[in-house]
Order: sequence, then structure tokens, then C-alpha cells
Amino acid sequence: MINLHGFFQKYRKILSAAGMLILVCLIFWAVNSPALVGASATQRELPVYSVQRKDKVVAISFDAAWGNEDTQTLIDLLEKYQVKTTFFVVGDWVDKYPESVKALSDAGHEVMSHSSHHDHFSQLSTEQIRADLEACNGKIEALTGTTPSLFRCPYGEYDDHVIKAVREFGMEPIQWSVDSLDWKGLSAQEITQRVLQQIKPGSIVLFHNAAEHTPEALPGILASLQKDGYTILPISQLLLEGETFIDSTGMQCPK
Repeated sequence: MINLHGFFQKYRKILSAAGMLILVCLIFWAVNSPALVGASATQRELPVYSVQRKDKVVAISFDAAWGNEDTQTLIDLLEKYQVKTTFFVVGDWVDKYPESVKALSDAGHEVMSHSSHHDHFSQLSTEQIRADLEACNGKIEALTGTTPSLFRCPYGEYDDHVIKAVREFGMEPIQWSVDSLDWKGLSAQEITQRVLQQIKPGSIVLFHNAAEHTPEALPGILASLQKDGYTILPISQLLLEGETFIDSTGMQCPK
């Protein structure tokens, strides 16, 4: 009769090692299985970071949350280069600077929502998000006559429930693919180099309306892009029409 206890004691280490090898193989298969990876990707909720475009078109955007020192300067510069852009404004900023909101709209720029108070949206419930969007949209519409259709999350922070709540509200969440980092106090030359090195068809560029060196950097960026054959559009005109999907990088693509 075989002594099973003695057998397992003798070969316990071998059996344990074999079990670990099988477990590692199963984990490797699960992580790298195209079917499982695909399923995971489709479940993720992403904003639009960029747009799949073959033509040389890009969008420039500005976030306006606090200061207002350079807004009119930016309007004048953009007018000089015949460029229309998208400004994402916070509701509190609208309350403080209604004349600037009106000036942006009158100059032909899109005025879109950047939330009511620049809160951390991932900490808000779906109901709180909807209330925030509705309040900010109402303030912008009262001054511009147009209800915002695009939204940028404060701090660029989001999770699945934030993006889902924004889309269910009927707005498209917009991120960026090129960050100028103008808010870090970079020099005009550093901002210019950073943007021009990264930009490509379908890019969305992030600037801020009150960054120190943005007005100094902007003319060179606009002139270089136009010389290179780019057309600069508001984000709503950069987005694709018809059936689309967001890929794993946040690029809006045609179906």
C-alpha cells in the first residue's frame, strides 16, 4: 500500500513549485489575452484627448479659473491671426468677469464649461455633477446666448463615473493631448518649443488665460502653425460628426 502522506511530504516542494508555475502562466495569459484586454478597454470611460484627423487641423484651448489679467490681450492676439479658439470657464470666473465672457463670445470664440467652482469632480456624486454643470451652463448661456456643449474637468481629474455623468448630461468631456505647461511659469521660448514639438493633426492644446508668458509665446506658435499649413479651429469644429468611438489613448475616431 502506498504511503500517501509520505509521498506528499517528499514531493511537497516540487508540487508547490509546479503550482506556482501554473498560477503564473494563468495570470500571464489573463493579462495578455486580447479578448480580456479588449473588454477592459471598452469598459473604461475616457474624455476626448485628441481627434483622428488626416487634414492639418488642430484646436487651441484656454482654461479660465482665476485671474483675468491677459484675457483681452489674448483676444486681440487671436484676432490678429484670425484664429478662433475654445475657452473653458469656471462659473465663479463668469460671476467675477462677465464682461470678459461677453467679449470672448462677441469675438467668435467658444465659451464652454470648466465647472461651477473648480471642485474635484471625482469626489462628487452623479447628482452633484449634474447640478454643477447645469448651474455653470446657465451662467454662460445668460451672457452668450449659447448653451455649452463641451466640458473640461477641473484639474484634468476624472474617473469613469465623472465621464459617464457628463455624457449622460449631454456634454462632451474634453481633455488635451498637448500641455503647454504655461501655468508652471515656463518661458515663452520653452512654451513655444514644447507645443510645436508635440503638435500634430487632431491635437488639442492646453493654455491658461492668466499664465505669465502665454501672451508672449502665442504669436510665435500661431505663426509657425499657419506657416506649416495648419488650420486652427475651435474644439467643436475639430470633433468628428457621425458615429465615433474613443480609443484607448483618448482619441476620437470614426466607426
